Amino acid sequence: MKSSDRSYSSPVRAEQAELTKRRITDAAYELFLERGYPATTVAEIAKAAGVTGQTVYNTFGSKPALLKRVYDIRLVGDEAPIPLAQRPDFIAMYQQEDPVRFLEGYAQLGRELMDRLGPLLLVVLAGAQAGDSDLAAHIDTTNGERLIGTGMAANRVNALNALRPGLTVERARDLIWTLNSVEVWHLLTGLRGWSSDEYAEWLGKAMCGAVLGR
Repeated sequence: MKSSDRSYSSPVRAEQAELTKRRITDAAYELFLERGYPATTVAEIAKAAGVTGQTVYNTFGSKPALLKRVYDIRLVGDEAPIPLAQRPDFIAMYQQEDPVRFLEGYAQLGRELMDRLGPLLLVVLAGAQAGDSDLAAHIDTTNGERLIGTGMAANRVNALNALRPGLTVERARDLIWTLNSVEVWHLLTGLRGWSSDEYAEWLGKAMCGAVLGR
């Protein structure tokens, strides 16, 4: 093979590998929502993606790792390897000097995340509550990640000297973490029929009322 052929085939193979990953994660997401995580097998995911089961394992390592990858894609909204905290909209939100507008922006971010992630999180939560150890571990991981995120928000409010008197950063973090949970989102949008806009507006006001000094 000529060197030019090798230089051409390498990008082609990389593109094909990315397309394969996308087919697998798309198939896994749809099946997890349709059948639930425990009832969905790697073989079924592979069949839906048009690959072999071994390809799924070679690509992601395990079914829990595949779930985490699906979660991470839904979290940021695409497959680019850029963490949420390094994305332009997120950075711009943290540059907001008005604590009310900052928390309103944080609520809008929470709404966007739930629009993308909420259905999957409900499936994972139901499985964890039913005793699935993989899903319980996933919930522990994602709750911990979310706690770090809400801690950043509480620290930003504190840096703006806007925390309610007597409220610690840690307690403010916990309040934001609770209000911004999938459980609260589901109660309002799933069980009570609120729109995403209504949820986001309420969430912003609720967080302001919970942590800001007046």
